[in-house]
Amino acid sequence: MSFSIKLKRKAREARMLAKGILSTSHPILVHIIPMRRCNLACTYCNEYDNFSKPVPLDVMYQRIDKLAELGAAIVTESGGEPMMHPQIYDIIARVRHHGMMAGIITNGYYLTPDRIKLLNEAGLEYLQISIDNVNPDEVSQKSLKVLDKKLQNLAKFAEFDVNINSVIGGGIKNPQDAVVIGRRAAELGLSVSVGIIHDGSGHLKPLSGEEAEVYLTLKKIGKSGHSRLTYFQDNMAAGKANDWKCRAGARYLYICEEGLVHYCSQQRGYPGTPLLNYTKADIIREYNTPKPCADFCTIACVHKVSTMDFWRDPQIAPPMGKQDLPTT
Repeated sequence: MSFSIKLKRKAREARMLAKGILSTSHPILVHIIPMRRCNLACTYCNEYDNFSKPVPLDVMYQRIDKLAELGAAIVTESGGEPMMHPQIYDIIARVRHHGMMAGIITNGYYLTPDRIKLLNEAGLEYLQISIDNVNPDEVSQKSLKVLDKKLQNLAKFAEFDVNINSVIGGGIKNPQDAVVIGRRAAELGLSVSVGIIHDGSGHLKPLSGEEAEVYLTLKKIGKSGHSRLTYFQDNMAAGKANDWKCRAGARYLYICEEGLVHYCSQQRGYPGTPLLNYTKADIIREYNTPKPCADFCTIACVHKVSTMDFWRDPQIAPPMGKQDLPTT
């Protein structure tokens, strides 16, 4: 990656941060689903199916245009597997057309040199892959053995930032695999983060003794970056609650394939408003609304985004009659 590309990206990140500090009435990060279908079936994951069609391109354009209208800073394509969408490059280019930062979360299977170059041309700015084990098993096929060549492709061809999320918890059998994965990613010059994942029902379980040791080791591996704001994970690792102000529905939006706004992937249905009808008033309401599920939340991206506002604006319980969220 050239120095000029890095410099321009850092400048955009700085502007995004400044805008986020000055104003609380716009989303900082949006995860949007262009494709619910996935080519894999990891047992801990409840965010995919094996039959859905891609969201039509014109519909994705409408949604991205609306996010730009709301002032979103970062739009990340997620899934399912977003690289299965036949027009994913056009979708990313639409995000960049509006000056928003563009990211993608992928399982990595489709990252050939030619496709990485197309992602470069579309203007992608960051990509994340979570790798679960060294060798595939019945829990996950997102394995280093399968994906190592893809990581080499990324190291050689990507003009965007690449983060490899090495995960523990959620039924992953061999915690030490996470260290092997993290060290391999760092060896290739890719940034490394550690993810503590929920089980298939979205619940958090405390890490075992071995998992806790692996977690501490991984925190020391690799380059620092946007993915390393992880202090809240110390409590997650111990199964303890976090005392924080979740700004989901405001600073963070999860847009499902049906175009509805949700707090996150694990709280679908709240608020459940069509994105095209979402307004600044909705953002302000959800910014000020406490979330009963926050104490044991495992959704790292929401924690990170909400950190920008942890010091300001107390949250107020919603009016009587508003449907309560589940607490787990």
